[in-house]
Amino acid sequence: MAAPTPYTATHTITHWIAGERRAGTGSRTQDVFNPTTGAVARQVVLASPDDVQAAVAAAKKAQPAWADMPPIRRARIMNKFLALMEAHRDALAAMITAEHGKVYTDAQGEVTRGIDIIEFACGIPQLLKGDFTDQVSTGIDNWTMRQPLGVVAGITPFNFPCMVPCWMFPVALACGNAFVLKPSERDPSASLLMAELLQQAGLPDGVFNVVQGDKVAVDGLLTHPDVRALSFVGSTPIAQYIYETAAHHGKRVQALGGAKNHMVVMPDADLEQAVDALIGSAYGSAGERCMAISVAVLVGDVGDRIMPVLAQRARALKIKNGMELDAEMGPIVTREARDRIENYIGIGVAEGATLVVDGRGHQVPGLEKGFFTGGTLFDHVKPTMRIYKEEIFGPVLACVRVKDFAEAVQLVNDHEYGNGVACFTSDGGVAREFARRIQVGMVGINVPIPVPMAWHGFGGWKRSLFGDMHAYGEEGVRFYTKQKSIMQRWPDSTPKGAEFAMPTAQ
Repeated sequence: MAAPTPYTATHTITHWIAGERRAGTGSRTQDVFNPTTGAVARQVVLASPDDVQAAVAAAKKAQPAWADMPPIRRARIMNKFLALMEAHRDALAAMITAEHGKVYTDAQGEVTRGIDIIEFACGIPQLLKGDFTDQVSTGIDNWTMRQPLGVVAGITPFNFPCMVPCWMFPVALACGNAFVLKPSERDPSASLLMAELLQQAGLPDGVFNVVQGDKVAVDGLLTHPDVRALSFVGSTPIAQYIYETAAHHGKRVQALGGAKNHMVVMPDADLEQAVDALIGSAYGSAGERCMAISVAVLVGDVGDRIMPVLAQRARALKIKNGMELDAEMGPIVTREARDRIENYIGIGVAEGATLVVDGRGHQVPGLEKGFFTGGTLFDHVKPTMRIYKEEIFGPVLACVRVKDFAEAVQLVNDHEYGNGVACFTSDGGVAREFARRIQVGMVGINVPIPVPMAWHGFGGWKRSLFGDMHAYGEEGVRFYTKQKSIMQRWPDSTPKGAEFAMPTAQ
């Protein structure tokens, strides 16, 4: 692979409203950092309530004509957008690395997974088909259709500035809705490039809008009477706030929250495969993934066999500028996030966990001001410890020892989060029993990060999801549409006289 071109633009990141970049009416801005160097790279404007109002108004104005467009024509626009996203994959990846810090190859993978959802949305004519029953009663036919909600919104996190928005807006748009995106203010550049590509694909102005901002923008969308549904991905406390506030204002909500993903390693697991899986899933993207493995559940004697290898691999991680193609881990997104992660490491030590590898204070030569930390590995972590119970969202792997399979399942099921889980084993019976008994929304068997493909849908259980529907896939189509049932009878088959009894099929 040729050396990638870094993203170095310095212009201020604005909103995208009614098909154009707008600075908005607010006077507030926020610095956008390059976490690799620790320097301010550009600024982003923060929306005022008037900016949110303008974006929603533009969406409301454009949505009826977009909804009236035949689904096949909407699909053709999405197909052109798909091609443009593929052509700009590397540019988007460079933006993500510049503002988030994840390594370039990982950022390319993020964009590719977002493109998968767009490709799924291109099949919307098939996905919107309803059901039909002929002669449901005498002279009466009954059918259902799915219609768009109107204006919908998405609030997305910093860790996947391309993929997570793509979980939402391609399906919402294909269904005939207009969309307002509120991306993370930490890495906002990708949102504007995607808006421009949608316009180039032929999306009518106003159907897709972007408001940059913070809680002011979020609350504006949560309470706006013209926003009919809202999707969110982020931490559990904010997900619960989003869910409760939006539901209070009569909106449909899917709010995906935090995680503490476990990987159970059975004594019969392929040890090399398990180590590879733990290293990649715990330290990839510096642990800033909602599907990262943050707890290794080591069953029986596998702990004594696997810990020395894990420690060796954690110490050998290639931590550097993510634009270098051999990098395995980049910096943390902000200085504050890095400090919070390293504070958790201190808490783990104070609680009595065995600190096998300490990543605190890691520096990369020539990038001493970057927001780097190293991979951290704990052993003999107890379920009562904060580093076990709380989401750290960083490159910290906590290892818990259990005596058998039953204790491992109980440990996972007792945790308040239920986002993702994995089990590594060579026993088909254990694998089947694990998949059936575990109380978690996404399960991997010898797969460490079981993120479903575009047509299956993403979502956790327990306090990892607030709402009833998962993201993307057919669940996404259901979320962004409402069902209508039509019963039809024509005058020549209608009995004469008023009918006072409940109609039946008799």
